[in-house]
Amino acid sequence: MKVLIRELYNKPEDFQNKKVELQGWVRNNRSQKKFGFLDFHDGSHQKTIQLVYEESTENFKKIQKIRVGSSIVVEGELVMTPKMKQPFEVKCTFVELVGDSPEDYPIQPKRHSREFLRTVSHLRPRTNLFQAIFRIRSETKHAIHRFFDQKNFIHVDSPIITGNDGEGAGAMFSVGVPEKPGLPMSNYEKFFSTKTYLTVSGQLQAEAFALSLRNVYTFGPTFRAERSNTQKHASEFWMVEPEMAFCDIECAMKISEEMIKYVVGQVLENCMHEIDLLNAFVDKGLRKKLQELMTHTFKKITHKEAIDILINSKQKFDNEPNHAKDLNSEHEKYLTDVHFKCPVFIKDWPKNIKAFYMRENSDKKTVAAFDLLVSGGVELVGGSQREERMGMLKERMKSMNVKNDGLEWYLDLRKYGGVVHSGFGLGFDRLIMYLTSTENIRDAIPFPRTPNNCKY
Repeated sequence: MKVLIRELYNKPEDFQNKKVELQGWVRNNRSQKKFGFLDFHDGSHQKTIQLVYEESTENFKKIQKIRVGSSIVVEGELVMTPKMKQPFEVKCTFVELVGDSPEDYPIQPKRHSREFLRTVSHLRPRTNLFQAIFRIRSETKHAIHRFFDQKNFIHVDSPIITGNDGEGAGAMFSVGVPEKPGLPMSNYEKFFSTKTYLTVSGQLQAEAFALSLRNVYTFGPTFRAERSNTQKHASEFWMVEPEMAFCDIECAMKISEEMIKYVVGQVLENCMHEIDLLNAFVDKGLRKKLQELMTHTFKKITHKEAIDILINSKQKFDNEPNHAKDLNSEHEKYLTDVHFKCPVFIKDWPKNIKAFYMRENSDKKTVAAFDLLVSGGVELVGGSQREERMGMLKERMKSMNVKNDGLEWYLDLRKYGGVVHSGFGLGFDRLIMYLTSTENIRDAIPFPRTPNNCKY
């Protein structure tokens, strides 16, 4: 019978001493004079299994020559090996070479640096490390959908091509000009009737649906045309963006905390083998970090309180804390790892460094915005209560030179039955970095898009 490695590990006793057929790839071939071992995987489980072949096995001489990376079909009998390192193995009766792999196959049975593996991104999913990372990525995506489904949220697809700059940052990729080889750019004909870009956020469109369906979320790719060659930035990345009607900033922080804890719990439960590998070879404190997050009640402080803590600390920072400015990574790490030793919400930020749509507080100096910081000073979530007062929103847009043109529909949301509403954005790829303790966002994305790099 055809089986997957996952099925064998889940219930090996069901297959004991039975004939099985496997399909997959060779990780290593340790051939001896009269017998040999194939390390075999089929992509269904983090672990490999050992295939044993002997002189009596059909095509023995050919099996001895099967190279690393080759695809094979195997027939054999599953035998329990309780005294060995592996719980079971398969004694082969037949091995068929399906696809050969030449000697220059880059993924040989040894440890490779992540820098090298980025040069062969199409092959790196064949390594234990990246199989673990991308299985966790898949489980995390499913867990996010499960969480919001259980909370009765509606999933909304926001557009990838947009005429709005949701963040007011201006770092957007322009689209909508079909390529016509041979013509200068000035003679190209616009495809749309207005300037269009790749979206930086699905938030504004999600707000429209929240003011109809109450609780919604978007989950899709977003883009930034920033030439930031750092370990934390990519030109294309995924965002989870819930929007909730009749929900203030405290409500939004509560939902974001529940979401993070749910997702971490699901990864710990459903990706045990992947966490085992990462905990052993990437970060020996990974499991402890994730388990501790589950037990903490997240702290809440204002931006002013955060700056006061930093100023009054004995820590020397490269960047001096400032009540009028954003926090630096070193500040965030001090708050999470040294001062509080747990995740921290920082709320009520200076309005001059935040986006136009955030609700102004009564002090006229701050807005009802928040960031969620976790261990390592990682910013996982950023959100706010949205400005629902038409007059205040118009005034804020004017002061920040955000034009009404193209945003009339956004103002209509306040004009026609507007309500208090809030939302937040979760950088999905940064969440994967946190869950796997990978330091570079390029290792959390299957095919990363960064400045000067759009391979594959």
